[in-house]
Amino acid sequence: MIRVGIPRALLYYQYYPMWQTFFEKLDAAVVVSPPTTQAMLNEGASRVVADTCLPVKVFLGHVLSLVGKCDRIFVPAIRSVRNRVYNCSKFLGLPDMTRAVIPEAPPILEIEIDVSRGKRKLYQGIYQLGRQFTWNPLRVRQVSLAAWKTYLDYRRLMPRQQWTPPQALARLSGDKAPPARLASSSAGQIAVIGHPYLLYDEHITHRLVHRLECAGYKVVTPEMLTTGELDTAVVQLASRAYWTYEEEVVGAGGYYLQSDINGIIGIMAFGCGPDSVMMDAVRRQAARLGTVPFMCLTLEEHTAEAGVVTRLEAFTDMLRRNKRRRVEVCV
Repeated sequence: MIRVGIPRALLYYQYYPMWQTFFEKLDAAVVVSPPTTQAMLNEGASRVVADTCLPVKVFLGHVLSLVGKCDRIFVPAIRSVRNRVYNCSKFLGLPDMTRAVIPEAPPILEIEIDVSRGKRKLYQGIYQLGRQFTWNPLRVRQVSLAAWKTYLDYRRLMPRQQWTPPQALARLSGDKAPPARLASSSAGQIAVIGHPYLLYDEHITHRLVHRLECAGYKVVTPEMLTTGELDTAVVQLASRAYWTYEEEVVGAGGYYLQSDINGIIGIMAFGCGPDSVMMDAVRRQAARLGTVPFMCLTLEEHTAEAGVVTRLEAFTDMLRRNKRRRVEVCV
């Protein structure tokens, strides 16, 4: 049985259930890298120049952790998942970069996803990937349809249950109940927006979501919104999407700015051009409306836990003062 390694980084939280279904139904064993550690981040950073963005350094660290544990490593090149909407360059050349900087890695399984080139090219890419396991095109088609259904079920599960991706993944893996979140929301609600590879990597965020919940806040995230809600918010704020996964920042930020929420925290990686543009659009809209406090937290490999804690404490203190002021005005 072929062992396929999947790094727990970048697009893992968006697509892992789909990838797992695809490979396992082709009789492959899926091996997932462990959660991020400082050693993994250091190893990944040592393979690239300093200007490389944090998510790529983390991804390469996860690839290195899979060396010797699998026969293939799956690294897709996702250019576009919507017509005329394109991805960041770090996703376009990811397979080639991985081969270049980690020569000791097992052979790379790759597929190019670019819907702007038409369905024919997409189907050819899926069949070429499936041929690594079977020469039966009908079986590849059936497996692909099953994998797509799994993805749709996963995506619908989160807004319906108000779960984060880690909770939904735990449920789909067979757990009777997802990891429990703190039920208290006595302090109010805070939206945390950004890409899943930042929000749910507890090492690089220093458990930001958990800290907010411990402070008594209910945390809501982009995945808890439906596709329709996100797309509508993108159109209202930016007229149309320009970047793939823009709804995770602009869509979620635009929606939560119009909702009854106490504050919004935007998470972005230092040096990421698309994130800088998208997060600034949310910041400017928050300033124009003046109704929901907004804080942007920029992360990089040297971000210290103390710095994150200090920023969170200052932000939540401001939210508490705002809440008391509103109560006094009402009285």
